[in-house]
Formats: sequence, structure tokens, C-alpha cells
Amino acid sequence: MSSGEPKTNAHLSRTLGPLMLWGLGVGYVISGMYFGWNLGLAEGGTYGLGLATIFIIILYITFTFSYTELACAIPKAGGVFDYATRALGKDAGFIAGMAQIIEFVFAPPAIAAAIGAYFHIFFPQVPVTVIAIVAYIIFTSLNIYGVKAAATFELVITILAVVELLIFAGATLPHFEWKNVTENAFPNGIKGAWAAIPFAIWFFLAIEGVANVAEEAVNPQRNILIGFGSALLTLIILCILTFLSSVGVAGWEAIVYPSPGAEPSDSPLPLALAKITGNSGWLYHLLITIGLMGLVASFHGIILAAGRATFEFGRVGYIPLAIGKVHRKFKTPANALLINMVVGIIALLTGKTSEIITIACFGALTLYIFSMITVLVLRKKEPDIERPFKVPFFPYFPYIALIIAIISLIAMTTLNLTVAMIYFGILLAGYIWFHFFVKK
Repeated sequence: MSSGEPKTNAHLSRTLGPLMLWGLGVGYVISGMYFGWNLGLAEGGTYGLGLATIFIIILYITFTFSYTELACAIPKAGGVFDYATRALGKDAGFIAGMAQIIEFVFAPPAIAAAIGAYFHIFFPQVPVTVIAIVAYIIFTSLNIYGVKAAATFELVITILAVVELLIFAGATLPHFEWKNVTENAFPNGIKGAWAAIPFAIWFFLAIEGVANVAEEAVNPQRNILIGFGSALLTLIILCILTFLSSVGVAGWEAIVYPSPGAEPSDSPLPLALAKITGNSGWLYHLLITIGLMGLVASFHGIILAAGRATFEFGRVGYIPLAIGKVHRKFKTPANALLINMVVGIIALLTGKTSEIITIACFGALTLYIFSMITVLVLRKKEPDIERPFKVPFFPYFPYIALIIAIISLIAMTTLNLTVAMIYFGILLAGYIWFHFFVKK
């Protein structure tokens, strides 16, 4: 941090071990296994989404190891904001930090809408939006109460969500047939694989949130690596298992369209299981009930990471200093969490779930690009900085992640021009505010 920036002397308490970090890493992401990814099948078929997913898995392997080097060397709550500011200066740091906040603040409203829709099945008299807002209030309050309580809760529901995916795979794999994977598998060719990239990203979106709790980790130089690495391995296994066991039951169209001619569904797992058990068996209802845990885990976890990202902006004075205050009693970034909740509820009320998801993905890819440039620059600029973990195969890993992230950003921009203009408009407006009113 440069000497000209204000400080709030705010410090977060260190309470998180490697198991908690694994729970957070998997929990941030696991809702992506339960809904949304199957919409990529409508774009690219099995082979199209499969190619996009392999492409994105390579991105996340190379990115995660590179990002871990930064998180271990600079264990700060701001994540990429702190890293990029140190390597590239205030301007680049601000843009990277803004992208991170956009990702973490815009992902929860989309998941809240899915939680509301889930509960609406059981309580049809209560509007979806009301349920989603109540979820926001409950989980923001839990995060304010304490990071250890929040992370413990996250660990429990993440384990439940992982177990449920394994139960699903155990029920469907005995009915797996390879012909279902190969049927109409590449309907739109390479163009379909290109269009499926955002949905492949949804499988892993937000795992980088582990870095934002580095300041609250016990022995971060050791435990961040263990938490990051084990979480990514778990997610890759679950991604492949869920993908193949879902499609293998009755083909990709059966887990996209509830009936011929219907609108695409956001519930691929229940659709696949219904082909085996019908929609009234105990196993089907178990999946519906416990499947909610996957949504809750990601919703709650990303709220936690978002609070740290916004908190860091307040702590250095890029937004009002009050947002960078730590709660006296609970030692959590309460003000940042509350601000994020208000913004999230406003986004939720627009009803534009798919557009909100896409904006979050734009933020993620921008974060990946800036962080990989930062890894490369810091190696030259500060070769002697203490690096408890170094990315393997340097500089190939950060270069590979950088190239794939740029290609993915181009793909998303060409296919979502209106949303791209909104996203880059938010970044530009934020930067103008920063340049003319904050930086000087």
C-alpha cells in the first residue's frame, strides 16, 4: 500500500485452517454443478460443451496455481486488487479490484433467485423474490456474526452438497450408455463450443474467492495452497462425474428440455434422475431437498468473499472509509457485507438472472487476466519477495491462463454485446470516479 493512501487500521482475525479453506473453495463453486451448466448443451451439444469444459479446466488449473503464488506471497483480503496495485500501480489495481467486486457482488443475486425458485416449490404461496431477499438477510447476518461460524456452516453444507452429487452419480451411472453421449453430440460444430464457454466457466466460477480470506487464514503461506489445490481437484472430479452421469442417462436434450419444445431448464440433475425413478420416488425428493445445499453453499460463500473484496476498497479509501471498518465485537467487515446485500437485492429485483450471471463471468475473466499479468510482472519487478509457493512450469502456466482468459473474454463479448457494454460501462464509470475524485 502506498504511503498516500488512507488506512483504517482494520484487522481481520485469523481462524481458518486448511479444511475450512477447502470447504470455502468447493462451496463457492458447487452450485455450478447443480444448475446453469446444462444450458451450454443447448449451444454446443455434448461434444461442444465437453470441448469448452476441457478448455476451461486447463484455464483453472493454470490460473489457480499461479494465483496461489500471489495469495501466499501477499495474503491480503483484497485479493487481485492488492496484487495488481503492487505490481501494476493504482490504476490497474483499481480496475482489477472493480472487476473482482462485480464478480462477487453480481453472482449471489442469480443464486438467490435459484434458491427462491427451489423453496417456492415447497411454499408456492410465498413469492420467489421474497424468499430470495430473506435468504440474503439470513446469510449476510451469519457472515457478520463471525467468519469462523460462517466458514463452519459453509463446510457442513458443502459436504452435504458433495455427498448429494456422489449419490446422484451412484444412482445414474448404472444406467449410463455411451450412445447417449454421442447422439447429436456436435450440432453446431466449433461455433457451438465457442458459445458454450460461459457455461463451462460456470462450473468453476468464484474459486478464486479463497484468496480473499487469506488474511483470516492460520499460516496462510501453507494452508492457502492446501485449500486451493484440494478444492480444485475436488471440483474437477465432480464436474466430470456430474457431466457424464447426467448426459449418459438419456442424452443431452433430456437434461436441457423438460419436454419437446419447452424452454431450457435450470434443473439438469432432477431431469436426469426422473428418467430413472420418475418424479415421485424417495431418491428424487432427496436430490431436490439436499440439492438446495449446493445453492446455499455457493450463495453464502460468495457473500463472504464479496465482503472482503469490498472491505479492502474501503480500507484504502477508494470508497467511503466506513465500508473498510471491522465490526468491534465480531471482527468482520459488517459494513461492506451490508452494502453488498443492498446492491445484490437491487440487482435481484431486476429479474434479469441470465444477464446478471454473464456480468459476473465478465468480472471473473477480467480478474484472471489482470492477475496473470501481475504474476509475470512481480517475478521481474520483485524477484526477491518471499514466495512460500511458486507456480510450477513458470512462465508457461500464467501465460496459458492469460491466453485462455483473453480468448474466453472475446467469445463472451461477441455473443453478449449488450451485456458487455453494460459491464464495461460500469468499469469505465468506476474508473472515471477513481481517476478524477479519488486518486488525487
